[in-house]
Amino acid sequence: MNWEPVIGLEIHVQLNTDSKIFSAASTAFGAEPNTQACAVDLGLPGVLPVLNYGAVRKAVTFGLAIGAQINKRSIFDRKNYFYPDLPKGYQISQFEEPIVGAGKIRLHGSDAKAGNSTAERWINITRAHLEEDAGKSTHDLYSSSTAIDLNRTGTPLLEVVSEPELTSAAEAADYFRQMHALVRYLRICDGNLAEGSMRCDANVSVRPAGQVELGERSEIKNINSFRFVERAIEVEIQRQIDILEAGGRVERDTRLYDPDKNETRSMRSKELSNDYRYFPDPDLLPLEITQAFIDEVAAELPELAEARQARYEAEHGLSEYDAAWLTKDPDIAEYFEVTTNTSQDAKLSANWLMGDMSAALNRDDIEIAQAPVSAQQLGQLIARIKDGTISGKIAKGLFENLWQAKETNLDASAVDAMIAEQGLEQVSDTGELSNIINTLVADNPDQVAQFRAGKDKVLGFFVGQVMKATQGKANPKTVNELLRAALSE
Repeated sequence: MNWEPVIGLEIHVQLNTDSKIFSAASTAFGAEPNTQACAVDLGLPGVLPVLNYGAVRKAVTFGLAIGAQINKRSIFDRKNYFYPDLPKGYQISQFEEPIVGAGKIRLHGSDAKAGNSTAERWINITRAHLEEDAGKSTHDLYSSSTAIDLNRTGTPLLEVVSEPELTSAAEAADYFRQMHALVRYLRICDGNLAEGSMRCDANVSVRPAGQVELGERSEIKNINSFRFVERAIEVEIQRQIDILEAGGRVERDTRLYDPDKNETRSMRSKELSNDYRYFPDPDLLPLEITQAFIDEVAAELPELAEARQARYEAEHGLSEYDAAWLTKDPDIAEYFEVTTNTSQDAKLSANWLMGDMSAALNRDDIEIAQAPVSAQQLGQLIARIKDGTISGKIAKGLFENLWQAKETNLDASAVDAMIAEQGLEQVSDTGELSNIINTLVADNPDQVAQFRAGKDKVLGFFVGQVMKATQGKANPKTVNELLRAALSE
C-alpha cells in the first residue's frame, strides 16, 4: 500500500526581550542553573504577573509579516498540567483568543532554490500565540535523577502553529528554515538553535494515499536542528507505516527523538486540549491593542527576503537564482550589502560569496557571522581586483591568507596592508613587461612561428612564461595585450 505522510509543525520562537514575559527577571543565556528564576516565575503566593510590552510588539510584528489577522482583543489562559520543570502547575498561554490569527508563509521547494519559482507553494499558519516558557529538564547529568533548571521559566515565547499541510520530512525541514530566516529578518529572535531560541514540535501521521481522513498522530517534542527535524520525521513516518502494515494501530502519544540511536521513543500519552483544563488567567486582563498601534508596527517592518530579492534583481541585475541565494539568510544578505558597498561591484561580490566564501564556510562548518574575513575585507579584496592591483589568482591566495590569519583588524585596510607586506601587487609596468616579453620572443622562435601560422593556443605558453618570470604577479590583461602586439610584429 502507498502511504501519504501528513505533518504539522508547532514552532516555539523565543522573543528577544530584556526581561521575561510576566516579570522583570533576566533572560540571559548561560547563567548558573536556577539563578534567574524570580518569585513570579515560580508562582509563589501573592505574586502577580505583568505583561511584557516588548513581547506583544514582536508578536504583532510577526503576524503582520505573514499577512495574518491581528486580533485587537486576546486573552491569556492557564494551561494546567504537572511536570517538574513547571513550578506553578500551569503555564500562562493563549488558547481560544490568540494575538495572531490565520496567516501563511511561502515555502520554497528544491526547484525554487535553483531559480524555478513555479515550485513554490504556501503553507497556512493556523495561529501564533504568546506564552511563557517552562524550565529545562536534563536527563543525562546524573545516573538516577533528572536535573531541573528554572532559568528560562517565564521566557517569552511565540508559538507558531501550522496547518497539517506538509507532505514530507524534507518539506518540514524547509518550512522550519523559512521560519528561522523570517524571525531573524524581523529581529524578533536570534534564532540560535543550539541555545534553544527556536525549537519545534512535529505532529506526524500517515494515511493511505488518496484518503481524505487524517490518520492518528504522534507528536515529537523539542527538536532543535534542521537536520534532526528531517531525520526525526522520517523515522516516525516509517515507524507508523511499519505498525499499520503489520495490522497494528498507531497510538496517539508524545515522543522524543534520540539522534544517537536515530529513533523516536514514547514519553507519555498525548493530551487533548480538554486535558489541560484551559481557563482565562484571573491575574491578567484581556489584551487590547489599537489599530494605531498595529499601523505603527507595520510602518517599522524591515525589508524582508522577497522584497530584497526583487531589489537585487532590479538594482544589481542579478539573476533570480543569485538573488534568491543571497537573500535566503539575513546574515548573508547583510554581508553582501556591505561587501557590495565596499567593492562597488554587485556581481563580483555575489560570485565571491557564493563561491570562495561559501566553500570556506562549509569546509570549517561555521556560519557567515563567524567568518574570519569581514565583509569590508572581502569588498576591498574585490576592489583591488577591479583596479588591477592584484589578479584574481592572487586574490584567492590572499583570501585564504586573511582567513587563516584571523585578523583582529577587520576593516578594509587589513587587505591593503597584507598586499603591501607580502609584495602581492601586480606588475603592470609596460616597460618591465615588454622587456620580459621581447626576451621570450627572441628565445622561442619556433613558438613565434606557430602563433603566426594561426595556432593561437601557443599564446598560453608565452603567458605562462611571463607569469613564471614575474612570480605570478604580472597583470594578465596587460600581458595579453603586449604579447599579441609583440608576436604579430
